[in-house]
Amino acid sequence: MTVFAVEYVYDAESSETRAARRPDHREWTAGRAQEGTLLASGPYGDGAGALLIFKAADEAALNEILKQDPFAAAGVISGIRTTEWAPLTGLLADHAA
Repeated sequence: MTVFAVEYVYDAESSETRAARRPDHREWTAGRAQEGTLLASGPYGDGAGALLIFKAADEAALNEILKQDPFAAAGVISGIRTTEWAPLTGLLADHAA
């Protein structure tokens, strides 16, 4: 499994839609965390986006997971940056390939 850092950039005009869909999004992230696919996630302090740390077989598998996010279905994400990441130190180091 590969660890990926996923950065969401939210559409600037999406705050109302995000607020309405946030419970569904958080239920979805909780489910991914429970199954061990999502290692950590949370919004940036300025509200402009979020960072999510996933484990997936490859980028294609990760993209299939991300399509299921209620925020994606609601169209509130204007950009996604996905990067393979190797956590070598700290709490997530055990997840590095």
